[in-house]
Amino acid sequence: MSSTIADPRADRAFFGHPRGLANLFGVEMWERFSYYGMLASLTLYLFYEATGSNPGLGLPKSTATSLVGAYGGLVYVSTIAGAWTADRVLGAERTLFYSAVLVMLGHIALAILPGFAGVGVGLACVALGSGGVKGNATAVVGTLYAENDDRRDAGFSLFYMGINTGALIGPLLTGLARTTLGFHYAFGVAAIGMAAGLIQYTIGRRNLGTEASIVPNPLPRARWTMVVGLVAVVAAVVVFLVVTGVITAANLSDVVVVVCAVAAVVYFAVILTSSKITVVERSRMLSFIPLFVTNAVFWSLYQQQFTVVEIYADGRTDRNLFGWQMPTEWVQSFNPVFIILLAPMFALLWIKLGSRQPSTPIKFALGTVIMGLAFLLFLLWSGGTGPTTPLLAVGLILLVFAIGELLISPVGLSLATKISPGAFRSQTVALYFLSVALGTAMSGSLAGYYNPQHEAPYFGILGAVAIVVGLIVIGLSPMVRRLMAGVR
Repeated sequence: MSSTIADPRADRAFFGHPRGLANLFGVEMWERFSYYGMLASLTLYLFYEATGSNPGLGLPKSTATSLVGAYGGLVYVSTIAGAWTADRVLGAERTLFYSAVLVMLGHIALAILPGFAGVGVGLACVALGSGGVKGNATAVVGTLYAENDDRRDAGFSLFYMGINTGALIGPLLTGLARTTLGFHYAFGVAAIGMAAGLIQYTIGRRNLGTEASIVPNPLPRARWTMVVGLVAVVAAVVVFLVVTGVITAANLSDVVVVVCAVAAVVYFAVILTSSKITVVERSRMLSFIPLFVTNAVFWSLYQQQFTVVEIYADGRTDRNLFGWQMPTEWVQSFNPVFIILLAPMFALLWIKLGSRQPSTPIKFALGTVIMGLAFLLFLLWSGGTGPTTPLLAVGLILLVFAIGELLISPVGLSLATKISPGAFRSQTVALYFLSVALGTAMSGSLAGYYNPQHEAPYFGILGAVAIVVGLIVIGLSPMVRRLMAGVR
């Protein structure tokens, strides 16, 4: 790192942006390529029969969805650990690099280790690594620009384009690999993608400057023993609970739900009872409680595109295109296409509306209502058996998913930064991620109740509940806005 560029903020070599943005764009694109590519095949791998030309692990579908939901929840919980490591131990840039290495090792484990050994080692590594990449890549992008740099928003737009590009391409290539060669080759494609991202990132690390390597709040050496001991105790407890059968694959998502819920209650209690926050800050944190719940409800439905929608695409959707059977995984590429197409339109819409745009509580409510409507759309094709739902219909439903996401997801993290008390900025952002983790884990637990032979009650009840939650938030929005004390 001795040849690091002194001031990347003055660099305009990458289409008017710092060269470091190209490296971060690449590593994030390939990390999302590997993450979504692997995730697209994971559910199928878990529940496909253990015999045949393309064998899986033969788990019950309820167990498979529990594992996928728990894994997704742990990814978001891991963002908290990744942020803490960056702030207290390694700095954002080194945490990002080592996390990306861990992601690659996880995909390699899935590709080469047989059976449940590969799943256990692979998913643990990918979950921890993705959590470290997710928050720190964004943080490092921020260090490339001065706070008032006019290029800043455009740079983040390019960076997020990398996220969606990877999410689009990953399922396409892993789907082809899975259908032609098998599951382990699909996971191998994900590993190769992450390796490509790491190679280009390593070559260009010197372009990131020195600020991203700074440890903002170093952990005192006197506390290292306590932290290591705490981690060891937690790991020992988890191993004990697994060995004794308290935690199983079938109930793992339920366990993650409970852990996330308890952690959220503790976080809220600590912040709200602290003497370090003002009356206005306490009011704003109170306003976050109904939005936290709403966000969790939204993600509990939205994240089912990797469980229930995956199962639905595999068994209930007609994927025959002019005599060619489209891989199930390709359905997961629909959403990134819609996001890429619609995100600029939403950005222009909010600029056009200006101060007349819906408030944050209304956006949260509308996103949840639209997510509920997307589930109700499945009712139009319920009652059939086998692959009777047109592929175009599934595409339409996923388009509605994307509209709901664009209403709620982009404003969530922004809201957390706007209402956070000065003494608890990181913890408030952690609370936001906990709401996503809670919803993602809930998606795995709920998916266990899905039955293709009796799907109407499933889609109907969950869709109706989401709509009711959204309508309640609309009714509460005047009170929530008052509690937000000037924050929109």
